Amino acid sequence: MPTVAILGTYDSKGPELAFVADRLRSLDLDTLRIDVGSLEAPTVPVDVPRETVLAALPEDARATLARRDRGECVALMARAAAAYVGRLASEGRLQGIISVGGGGGTAIGTAAMRALPIGLPKVMVSTLASGQTAPYVGTSDLVMIPAIVDVAGLNRISRTIFENAAGALQGMVAAAEARRGRPAVDRPIVVASMFGNTTACVTEARRIVEAAGYEVLVFHATGTGGRAMEALIDSGLVAGVLDITTTEWADELVGGILGAGPTRLEAAGRRGVPAIVTPGCLDMVNFGEPATVPARFAGRTFYQHNPQVTLMRTSPEEAARLGEIIAGKLNAYTGPVTLLLPRGGISIISAPGQPFHAPAADDALFAALRRLLRPDIPVIESPAAINDPAFARACAEALLVSLRTAPGPRRVG
Repeated sequence: MPTVAILGTYDSKGPELAFVADRLRSLDLDTLRIDVGSLEAPTVPVDVPRETVLAALPEDARATLARRDRGECVALMARAAAAYVGRLASEGRLQGIISVGGGGGTAIGTAAMRALPIGLPKVMVSTLASGQTAPYVGTSDLVMIPAIVDVAGLNRISRTIFENAAGALQGMVAAAEARRGRPAVDRPIVVASMFGNTTACVTEARRIVEAAGYEVLVFHATGTGGRAMEALIDSGLVAGVLDITTTEWADELVGGILGAGPTRLEAAGRRGVPAIVTPGCLDMVNFGEPATVPARFAGRTFYQHNPQVTLMRTSPEEAARLGEIIAGKLNAYTGPVTLLLPRGGISIISAPGQPFHAPAADDALFAALRRLLRPDIPVIESPAAINDPAFARACAEALLVSLRTAPGPRRVG
């Protein structure tokens, strides 16, 4: 039978975790009760004591535990849990994981789940599931279920929530088992970044690349999407990258709400994965509704994308700095990379006659890229706008040329 982990702080949530384990066993799953508590002894039996989990770390944890500082202990156990369950999964000894908890238990449980591969079932029942969950979910596919009541005893509400969570995990495990019984998918993976303002380009490029025998996964360039794409590239499962929409760097630089962090555009270079890169949507910085735009941007050019999204045009100074950043990222690439520049507009709304048409800003961006880019990196300039089919074809064909000469990708299944 598949084995699932019931990971949690068995010193403070022992009866609740034991209840979940019982429900999972009744659903014909083998269970592995993993204790990640740190302050008191477990209140119910466990299969994996905390000492075994802590042994997955390279350092000696005894000094940290002896201080009995709750924050320190939670951070320590989060790192240890991630290392321990990651090893179980890599050895094929884990087919699913579930945890229940409050603040500390959620931090530990989700840290462990984020260390596991996409597709391995992960369920977190948490008192924090209805709030800001981005720090807990990250780029993982873990599922958070609101606990409704505090995880503090078994009652008619908590038993219902825990039983549903156990059933959800069992269904996910069954789906994963069924996938393993199907023939492996052997098309190499290409990832692509897309925004509403580059949809036509990505759609056409995707059609061409898929016709050449690749599977194209599209990521929405909303910060989380960019981080998820970078994580997948880093996993080693990606053969090529269509990074058509690098807009997240505009938000990262200027202070918009959709930044993807300072490591955006690094994974492909680090892994040596063939890539094409364009300055797609670097003309815009994203904010929420108009009232959320910081006062320091008064007088700038804005476009109301929808009632909840306000776009701000990047200035020539910001565009030049973005060119410097993108060039710096591409200069570090160890594999084949090609830069494509759509002179007719880097988004729908920056084309001639559109609200973000600003030739001085685009010229500053392109000039910085050309000036600072490594001389051996190919640059393809096109008079077309980014969503012109001719530019999309140029992106797809440039990537296919690089893929034909690059080492073979890992198979996926």
